[in-house]
Amino acid sequence: MQYFRSRTHRSGITYYYFDKGGKPRKEIPLGKDYVLAVRKWSELIATTEKAAVANFASLADKYEREVVPLKAKSTQVLQSSDINLLRELFCLPSPAPLDEIKPSHIHALLQWKKHQPTTANRLKRTFSHMFNMARAWGYTEKANPCMGIKGLPVKKREQYITDEVFRAVWNVASWPLRDAMDLAYLTGQRPADTVGMTDGDIEDGRLKVTQGKTGAKLRIRIEGELAVLLDRIKARKDACKMWSSALVVNQAGEALSQKALAEVYKRARKKAAKLNPKLADQIKTMRFYDLRAKAADDVSEVRGEAAAAELLGHDSVTTTQRHYLRKGRVVGPTR
Repeated sequence: MQYFRSRTHRSGITYYYFDKGGKPRKEIPLGKDYVLAVRKWSELIATTEKAAVANFASLADKYEREVVPLKAKSTQVLQSSDINLLRELFCLPSPAPLDEIKPSHIHALLQWKKHQPTTANRLKRTFSHMFNMARAWGYTEKANPCMGIKGLPVKKREQYITDEVFRAVWNVASWPLRDAMDLAYLTGQRPADTVGMTDGDIEDGRLKVTQGKTGAKLRIRIEGELAVLLDRIKARKDACKMWSSALVVNQAGEALSQKALAEVYKRARKKAAKLNPKLADQIKTMRFYDLRAKAADDVSEVRGEAAAAELLGHDSVTTTQRHYLRKGRVVGPTR
């Protein structure tokens, strides 16, 4: 244990000390009872670390070192970026002491990024979790300054990708992008999970998915258009010079990364918009992620909202309704 020292005297009795370091070295006697000594040591170590992590900069360092690595890879990248933004606000010109961060500062954070409400709200959530961890670690006893501060209103994304728009992009896409678009739509999964699918995920007539963001596990039945797609992918991979276990591969047979997917999709979307002027506005605003929402809407219309939630890996239908269903329910007239 850090700073915990033991010394056996001539009498044969062992005494314990807390090593404060320095020159000359200073030690705090903890007694000869090991249990009581450890208890005193834990109190002293907490006090020592609290002094060392009394400002936002030090908290951010510890959070990045101990908490961020435990999250999904995509979340790690996003949170690292968020923490850098939070450093700009809470570390310049000098790191803000944790005990002096107030609700008014959280309001200022939201106003700082008010033109990007989604980013602003995410920064608030990240800060809130960091501050809660600081409380858990004993670095501050102050209440979380995010309490009572509402996030900025965010307009729900309403665009539904019609089959016509989907096909316009698909027609000009390369085969790797076509495979990715079809796989993302037919499975209803996020881009990162789509490019992460492999041959090893196919088992007993099902496609296994473990979502990177939530850890939700699904087994999607391989039937209908999905079965046809996987056969097509296999045939294309067999014709490539290189082999990869990934389902979505480039022209050479190598796994297609999420970054490469974004690049080829951007080029195809631009080309499709140019070739389809009547659909240009819809095509230009179409995101690859919208295919997940399209899958939710299309499944919901045929099999119901509960089925859509299951495909997307949501525990609650409410999540699907709030964030993904964009077309609206099909209902009958009064008479």
